[in-house]
This record gives sequence, C-alpha cells and structure tokens, in this order.
Amino acid sequence: MKKQILAAVTISVFTVACTKSTTKTEQVENPDGSVTTTTTTVSETPNTVDTAKINDAKEDVKAKVDEAGNKIDDAAQKAKDKIDATADKTKQDLHKAGQDIKTEANKVGQDAKEAAKKGASKVEEAAKKVKEDLSK
Repeated sequence: MKKQILAAVTISVFTVACTKSTTKTEQVENPDGSVTTTTTTVSETPNTVDTAKINDAKEDVKAKVDEAGNKIDDAAQKAKDKIDATADKTKQDLHKAGQDIKTEANKVGQDAKEAAKKGASKVEEAAKKVKEDLSK
C-alpha cells in the first residue's frame, strides 16, 4: 500500500514539475481603428520526460520496500527461534519432571516392599509363637 502511494506522489510531482506554461498576447486592429488585446495562456507538457529521475525514484522505492521486507523476515525468524527455544526448554522440563516422578514412584515401591517384608516377618513370628503356645 505504501509503495503505491509513494509511486503516485512521485508521478504527480514529476508531472507538475514538467508542465510548461506560455502566455501569448495578441493585438488586433479593428476596422474602426481601435485595438483589441487578447491574452492566451497555454499549458504544455513537454514530450521529454526525465526518465533518469523516474528510474532513480523507482529504485529508491524498490530499495526501501526490500529493506522493509528484510526487516519483516528478520523479525519473523527471531520469533520462530524464540518459539523453538521455548519449546525445547519446555520439553526438557517435562522430561525432567517425568524422570523425577519415575524415581519417586520407585522409592514408594521399595518402601512398600520393605513394609510388606516387615509385615510378613511379624506374621511369621506371630505364627511361630502361636504354634509354640499350642504345642505346650
């Protein structure tokens, strides 16, 4: 949009700058001896257009549009890189959390096994005592 507006303004400026005005004054003697003066203004646009200036303006516009495009591309790449880095960090954090959960689950499993062993040994001791008591 900016490119089109800038091009239109540039063309308008060159058109106005290239317009040439000429004023003609004519005096005509009437049959009765009086003189009539006529002034005419003619506006002409010469056929020769300074194409060098137009080409320079076009190149300038093209360069600025390219520069803006490059800035947009750079900003998009930076945003993508930042998103990728954030995604990688999140993935690592989730992996670490999974490892921590697995480690803690193993500890709980070991504690449960030890508690079951102690409970079983107490039951065996109680059974031995009951057997001894019954034997007496």
